[in-house]
Amino acid sequence: MNSASSPYRVIAVCTGNICRSPMAELMLTAALEREGLDQLVTVDSAGTTGYEAGRPIDPRAARRLGATQLTSNTHIARQWQHAWFRERDLILALDIDHHAWLSESAPDQESRDKIRMLRSFDPRLADKDLLDQGIEDPWYGGQADFETVWHEVHAALPGLVDYIKGAVLRNAQLQRQA
Repeated sequence: MNSASSPYRVIAVCTGNICRSPMAELMLTAALEREGLDQLVTVDSAGTTGYEAGRPIDPRAARRLGATQLTSNTHIARQWQHAWFRERDLILALDIDHHAWLSESAPDQESRDKIRMLRSFDPRLADKDLLDQGIEDPWYGGQADFETVWHEVHAALPGLVDYIKGAVLRNAQLQRQA
């Protein structure tokens, strides 16, 4: 959990950490910066597997992010670390498989309660089944599939930013009361 001296921590999780989760990480980071929350929130990403660990972002993802002036050239893929269940305040699963893997790996209910599907913050999908909230892996497709990922993440950003803003405010109030 975060404290007054530490930021609210969010992590996006996909399979290899070269397509969906780094796109979500960079897009959410930019959205939080636009809201003036970048000093209060940190965002990172990881993969459920180590298949791509050490590799850069997929060039197709980089191309799509670059079209909106988001720089991804420093991204290096990494695998999820069990300690992050305690260290992160919000864990964003990009697909149902990631959600299931994280839920099964979580050490306790408090950790499981941090796990959310990223697209659950899209108001059009908030009440839908988890299966309907997934973002399909674009790695097997072409540039159009990365466009789809960008649009799906983008649609969830306003709700996600509002949720994070509320969490940061609640944390600040709790710190003042302590």
